[in-house]
Amino acid sequence: MTAYTVLASSNPIHHVVDHVFFKSNGLTVVSNHMLMQITAALLLMLILPMVFKLRQTGDEVSDLTPHGLGNFFESICSYLRTEVARPALGKYTDGFIPYIWTVFFFVLFCNLLGLLPLPAVTKWLFGVGIGGAATGNIWVTATLAICTLFMIVVNGLRENGIYYIKHFFMGPALIAPLIAVLEVIGLFAKTFALAVRLFANMIAGHILLAVLLSFIGMAGANSAGLGFAIAVPVVLGSVAINMLELFVAFLQAFIFTFLTVIFISQAVVIHHDEHGHEGDAEVAH
Repeated sequence: MTAYTVLASSNPIHHVVDHVFFKSNGLTVVSNHMLMQITAALLLMLILPMVFKLRQTGDEVSDLTPHGLGNFFESICSYLRTEVARPALGKYTDGFIPYIWTVFFFVLFCNLLGLLPLPAVTKWLFGVGIGGAATGNIWVTATLAICTLFMIVVNGLRENGIYYIKHFFMGPALIAPLIAVLEVIGLFAKTFALAVRLFANMIAGHILLAVLLSFIGMAGANSAGLGFAIAVPVVLGSVAINMLELFVAFLQAFIFTFLTVIFISQAVVIHHDEHGHEGDAEVAH
């Protein structure tokens, strides 16, 4: 905590912004947030196969019943599939659920890793501070949003062909081209909203915590007594904010996943007749 406080007092957003560790020909090869994304991916590949591995006790019912941490993860997967994806995607649910699960858990793990005091620990162990939330980087969230845009367009064309293009041209023939332009702009606006919503919500809490901790260093520079007096409410407030950040980590992963499902469903669940919109509403319910 001391090292973290010192960092915060010298520069409140030091642990929030990305730091480049290695460049080649002007291009970033290794950065702080790259390492955090790799860490999140490795943890997913390590933890999920372990918790979903079937037990071999000889009791078929017991072997197929999730236990402990596996029950926690399976509950999340089941909820995302039945309550989030299926109402919007209908018959397409099973085709998209692997991507939906991957998005949720990757964003969640990146968010949770950002709550750990890793910069202070790695600074002490390796001399280099590595940590922070990769999802607090607009380039990371933009890349995730572009992946979703790719899923929207490619699968819209794959599932509906020319009808996916036609559904942009709504209304009377004279204004249909204008509506199509607005629909395309809306498609990119959805991508922009996905990227900025996650980025802004994740970086805001970390900046707030860093600024609060910087008050301790600034007060302590004047006198030890004042520093201690400021530290008590700041630490208590930081604990409360950390609890809120834990909730936000899950909430933002869910919101990003939920919006991803909605945007994909708008591209693939298209009926090729004049009652298309009514059909979409029926599928959604």
